[in-house]
Formats: sequence, C-alpha cells, structure tokens
Amino acid sequence: DLQERILYSEPGGVKGDTLIDIGSGPNIHQLLSACESFKEIIASDYTYRNHRELEKWLKNEPEAFDWTPVVEYVCELEGNREKKAEKEAKLRKTIKQVLKCDVHKSNPMDPIVLPPADCLISSLCLEAACKDLNTYRNALKNINSLLKPGGHLVLSGDLGCSFFMVGPKRFSCLDLREEFLREVLSETGFIIQEFEVLFRGDDIIDESSDFSGMYFILARKEEAI
Repeated sequence: DLQERILYSEPGGVKGDTLIDIGSGPNIHQLLSACESFKEIIASDYTYRNHRELEKWLKNEPEAFDWTPVVEYVCELEGNREKKAEKEAKLRKTIKQVLKCDVHKSNPMDPIVLPPADCLISSLCLEAACKDLNTYRNALKNINSLLKPGGHLVLSGDLGCSFFMVGPKRFSCLDLREEFLREVLSETGFIIQEFEVLFRGDDIIDESSDFSGMYFILARKEEAI
C-alpha cells in the first residue's frame, strides 16, 4: 500500500509535526501509520455523525467500532503484529482534534483557522463531494490552502467510478481519469512524486461500485517564490 509505505516504512519518507486528514469519515485505518511519522493529527469530516463515531473510538467507549483486525494487519505490515495495544494508544494520543470540514469553502475548516500543515491526506473524499470536474478543481485549491509550501499531499481514491453503495443506499461519485488528476494537480501547484494505479481485475464481481481502478498519489506543494 503506497500510503502505508509513504507514511511509515520509507527511510526519509514523509514526516513532520502536523498532518490533516480531509474527509476521515468514521474511519481510523488511514491514520494508523501516520501516527508514527507526525506529532499531531487533525481528523475532519463534513458530517457530525462521523465525528461521533471517531470520538467513540478515541474515548474507547464500549459501543465504538472494533478496528482490531485492521490494526493488527497494519502492525504486521510494519513488522510487529504484537504491538496492537501500543499502536491504538499512540493513535489516540496523536489525534488532537476532530473538526468539521467543507471542501467547498475557501477555508475548509471555517470558522477555525489552522496553521499550515506539513502533510494532507485524503482518501475517497473529493470525488464523493464534488459534482463535476470544475468543482473538484476548486475543492483541491481549497484544501491546498491548508498545506505549507513544500508540504506533501497523499491522495487516493477510485478511477472511473460513477456510484458506490453503502448498504442499500446508492451514492453518486465523480468519474475521475488519470489524465485529469495529473493536470489538476499541476494547475494547483503540486509536483507529483509518485502516481500508482491498480486496475480492477475482470474477474472481480462487485455490485457495490463500478470503479475501474484505484489511484495513489504522493505530491509536494511547490515552494513559494
């Protein structure tokens, strides 16, 4: 997994003081490796229901979702499956805030003004939040404002996806192509350092989404001149 490799195992990989996760959802899996490389993590999402799910896990409440198999898997990738309890404790300590985020605002964290972060990560968020390519372009500019010059963006999501299912509910998704992503990142002031695509196998039958593949991007925000 490119994100895990970037945020944990690569010597001289992406590190810093502050990481902001754009569109965390109710999830913590995308932050399990990041807590090894950053002193402070800020999770964010548009819906308060997802905030509540995150807070339940952070406070170790009995009804919180059990992420044990995922935590064990990430620890195994990092070389020590037995460190599950330590990993969970470290992540709980490193996530300092869970904030409301709206990628359509020029300051997505409005009314809160955050110091520019060393790294942004976002997975499966912008394509779900944006109705067309121009809206996506503007949303990328908006989240870029949260990142310091020279900082890193770790972006991942689906290619060629028009819908996804969550249980019985169907949600629309913006159909993204590699060429557009390369173009819009360059336009927004990012230098792409890695761009990986995993194509969906023809033998995979999955009616929960029509995606054709997944993309994983590491990009760096250009330094101010």
